[in-house]
Amino acid sequence: MLYPFTGTAAAHNGGVGTSVLMVSKFMAKMHRQLMLWGYYGYKGLCGKYPMPIMKKSQYRLQMTYPIPETKSCKSIGQTEATWQASREFPVNGEDFGYLIWRKRDCCLL
Repeated sequence: MLYPFTGTAAAHNGGVGTSVLMVSKFMAKMHRQLMLWGYYGYKGLCGKYPMPIMKKSQYRLQMTYPIPETKSCKSIGQTEATWQASREFPVNGEDFGYLIWRKRDCCLL
């Protein structure tokens, strides 16, 4: 659940699941503050537009650290149970990095 935008998780469901939740909460918070904008759909054809409520379908996450995910990226809200196995390990594998992909529609003028 993305709300509240406090930066904490109600329960720890593993490092990968909790880190994906934190990334999603931060992106939703940035949308609410109009620091991230909408770039797809009819309104986003030729430029950005204010989107105070984040559409999760606009973004995909790809793990880059500690073990890079090279073959696919995951949508926000997709269960981590299928891909979090062996991604977290003691000492060196407790920090996570993600590459965030944003869907963008464009038009030719």
